[in-house]
Amino acid sequence: MTGCSHAGCCASLSKSRSPVGGLSHTAAGSACARRGWQNAAMARPKSATHDIKRDAILDIAAQCFAQRSYPAASMNEIATACGTSKARLYHYYESKDAILFDLLDRHTQRLLALIAQTEAKAQRQNLDERAALHELVRSFLQEYESSATRHSALLNDTQFLSAEPDEVLGSSPRELILDRQRDIVAAMTRFLKRAYPARLNPTNQTAQTMMLLGMINWTFTWLRPGGPMSYAAFAEEVIGMLEKGLG
Repeated sequence: MTGCSHAGCCASLSKSRSPVGGLSHTAAGSACARRGWQNAAMARPKSATHDIKRDAILDIAAQCFAQRSYPAASMNEIATACGTSKARLYHYYESKDAILFDLLDRHTQRLLALIAQTEAKAQRQNLDERAALHELVRSFLQEYESSATRHSALLNDTQFLSAEPDEVLGSSPRELILDRQRDIVAAMTRFLKRAYPARLNPTNQTAQTMMLLGMINWTFTWLRPGGPMSYAAFAEEVIGMLEKGLG
């Protein structure tokens, strides 16, 4: 394969398009979009349209990274997949590194937001601890259905972020994203411990958490929208495994 493709390309970055996947945008991610993470504390972009176009670029770039691998994909290929020029792409992102950081920044913030939303829903609806965990599984898999290539980038391409400390971020770009991944794992452990207090202990809690994350985190490699099993149906399979095992 010599290039990357996208079924719903930008068509033209001079035209507006709706957000891809409904992902939330953070101050750090928004600022890095044009000038890299070194300027992450600067003001947000000029317009919502500008931000929408960046989100479309990220969706296409994530597909390019999934198809070609991050090291092999080029700014020229991403621009071509977007239906625009490389010069126009540089108007939105100064480098491929800036694209990757913004992509992972937004995706990890979205996953952390889902955790917070599930906690709030559990309190609001007075859900018991198992029901709260089940809601979190459903929420994550619903998100993964619309952000499979972004999640692929999180699992495969974080290693390519800069490890150089950055004063604005307070750490290196790579460490910032790794810390968020650790926060997600820690949150999943908390949900599991509350849901199954008699089953988890300090010796096995990491293994139990990784088994659950292993079931849901790699769906982008095999679970296809429109296939014989939907993401929603798979969420119920995971919940059934948690509750009953294979017995």
